Formats: sequence, C-alpha cells, structure tokens
Amino acid sequence: MDIFEKALNYEDVKHAKKAGVYPYFIPLDRNEGTEVIYEGRRIIMCGSNNYLGLTTDPKVREAAIEAIKKYGTSCTGSRFLNGNMTIIEDLEEQLSGWVGKEASLVFSTGMQVNLGSISSMVGKRDIVILDKEDHASIIDGAILSGGKIERFRHNDVEHLERVLKSLPEEPGKLLVVDGLFSMEGDIAPLPEIVPLCKKYGVRLMVDDAHAMGVLGGGHGTAAHFGMTDDVDLIMSTFSKSFASIGGFIAGDFDVIDYIKHHARSLIFSASIPPANTATVLAALEVMKEQPELIEQLTKNGEFMRDGFRQLGYDTGHSESPIIPIIIGDDSLTFKVWYDLMNNGVFVNPVISPATAPGRQLLRTSYMATHTEDQLVKVLEIFEKVGRANGLI
Repeated sequence: MDIFEKALNYEDVKHAKKAGVYPYFIPLDRNEGTEVIYEGRRIIMCGSNNYLGLTTDPKVREAAIEAIKKYGTSCTGSRFLNGNMTIIEDLEEQLSGWVGKEASLVFSTGMQVNLGSISSMVGKRDIVILDKEDHASIIDGAILSGGKIERFRHNDVEHLERVLKSLPEEPGKLLVVDGLFSMEGDIAPLPEIVPLCKKYGVRLMVDDAHAMGVLGGGHGTAAHFGMTDDVDLIMSTFSKSFASIGGFIAGDFDVIDYIKHHARSLIFSASIPPANTATVLAALEVMKEQPELIEQLTKNGEFMRDGFRQLGYDTGHSESPIIPIIIGDDSLTFKVWYDLMNNGVFVNPVISPATAPGRQLLRTSYMATHTEDQLVKVLEIFEKVGRANGLI
C-alpha cells in the first residue's frame, strides 16, 4: 500500500471548495484588529483571539520594530545553547510577577509549552487527568508523556471525584484543565477542583491561554477565583492577549528549573525571536497601565451575550468574551458561516469531531477595542442571517 493513498483519496476539502463553503485558511489581505480586509471587502472580525486589541497598539508595534533594530530578526538557536538572551529572561521575571509565581519559563509557541511541560513532569508510571474539553496541545502532551491518561466529563466535578477516588495512591498525578475553555467560553470551576486535588494528592496545572488578559484583572483564572497559591502550574500563550507568538509556564522555582532541563520542545527548538519577546513585554506593560482595557473587554462580552440571547440564540454556558452560537448541524453551521461572511462578519465554524455531535457551533469572540457601533452592527447581521436560516 502506498502511504500517500490516504492523501490522494482525501476529497472532503475539494468538495467543500467546489461548493463554495470551505471556511478555513481564509487568506486575509489586511488585519486591522477589529476589522479585516478580505477580497477588497471590509469585514468585522469576531473570530480572533486578539482580546485586548493590542496587535495594532502603537506602543506594542513600536517595541517590535525597535527590537529588530537592536537585536536582529532571530536568535538562530535553542535557548539551551546559543539562543538565550537577557530580554527573554527579563520577560520571564515580569511574567512570574504578573501571575504570582516564583519562576516562569518562555517557550517559542504555546503548543510547545504544553508538550514540553506535561511530558517532562509526567512519567510512564504517573497518571495525568484531563477534562474532556481540554485543548489538543494538553492531550498531545499527555500522550507524549507515556503516562496513563484518565479523563472526566467537562466541568463535571462529581465525575472528577469518582475518577480520582478510583486511582491508586502510589503514582504521581497531574490534573490539567483549561482555565477558560476556548470553544464555549466557560470557566473551569477551580473552587471545587482545588479541594479535590488536595484531598487526593494531585498536582494542578491550569492552561490560561485564553484567560490571560481576560480573567482576574488580566492575571488569569487562578487570580479570578483568588486561588493563585492553590494552583501549582500556570501556562499561557502569547498569541492571544499578548499580541505575539510563544508561551510560558510558571510555578515554583525547582519545578520550572526541572522543566527547563527536560522539556524536549524547549531544548530542541529555536528560541522566541527578540521582536516577539519585546512585543509581549510591551503588551504586559499596557495591561498594567490600562486596566480599563480588560474592563471594557468584559463589558463587550456581556453586551454581546445579552444581545444574542435576546435574539433567541443558544450561547451555551459562556461566561466570557468567547461566545458560541450553538447550531447543532454541520451543514447548517457552514451555511450560516457563509452568509455571515458575505454580510460582513467573520466568525469561526466548529463542527464534529472538534465539538460533540449536536454541539456544532459558530465560535465568536470579542475585543476590548470593538466599538459599540460595530457590535450593534454584528447583532443586526446575526438577526438577518439567523431569521433567513430559521435559527431564530
């Protein structure tokens, strides 16, 4: 059998493109934050992770430009050898203070954070416990570790306790959850999870990729609940609120130092470029200086959630600026996405197996920099498209 046969016979994308409803890898001409240019048309962006709108902030842009002038475009090597720089270690110190931990470690991507951190801490005789809605990078990190994987129903604390109670005492155990879940915008119930971790001797890691800059005054999910000291490891990415690319893990010094010397995704990857590092430093400074941005983000999320519910849309369990529009059918999800795009609103269609059957949805997300006029227009377009497709 030719190993390429699966690729040669892969027809799904071809059929979708031929039908004019292929919704992925959209080539944008320009991205101006709250609006993008696509095929010469101006479209309101409601599918971005640019929660604070900092990708277009003048201070953040200037920091990236100046870093290239000072440091060049790349470190051209792994941090383990020749690619470490003082600017990266300065960022780690700033991030540790921001999330309230002793130490942090910067990776070149968020995916690498979870792959390296989980696989270096969890061994073949250990157990990693995951929420069934955890991000793919968490799942891949758990698989890469070689440890035993146990899963519990999404945000179901009773089921979690049954899982924990069934586990043997001897193995080391790490529970990993998203703080703010990226598809439906709901939050992990840390006040209920933390006592169970203490009761059953389980360490807790929270993935704050979507919560950093959004919850807890921007400090993340643990800060949102006032439980920073109760969470052992906090990770986040730079590709959302920090307007860059990369990520970090934070925790006790000894644990971070261990990960630093054992995470293959760190050791065998080139370090984060100086411009991206400087971008994160500048974004963090903006968060500190302008807390009103985070407050406005919360208000915009509340405004849109109320607006969608008044129109009659099912927004699931959203508690954040990530607001799903539950459709429940693959074909209809693509059709509504297509109509919204043609009417000037960019959203993300999510179908099975990325979400459970019957929970196919349009993922919408909002920025602090969206204006009220833009948000009102988005609701008007959703009303028009929803009525035309029999959703409301």
